[in-house]
Amino acid sequence: MAETTTITVRISQKARDKLDRMAELTKRSRSYLVAEALDTYLSSELEIAESIQRGIEDIRAGRTIPHEQVMTELRAIIDRAKKRQQRKPGKAA
Repeated sequence: MAETTTITVRISQKARDKLDRMAELTKRSRSYLVAEALDTYLSSELEIAESIQRGIEDIRAGRTIPHEQVMTELRAIIDRAKKRQQRKPGKAA
């Protein structure tokens, strides 16, 4: 069994009512549901925060490409794709 710890949080009565309904519907304890929700939330938010931090580090280290350069390259890719599409027989542009 995974090691656990106990924390105390205050939630609104509305949240408590929803938690009670979910516990009843899923036949799970409130504690289980809160732990699962917290784990899911933290995993998602950590991924976002760590990605932002990596981006900041990339900026500081000069590992970026100017926006206009990216847009120029993207427009060229789109233009080439449109030209290929127009050359295909029976295809409308």
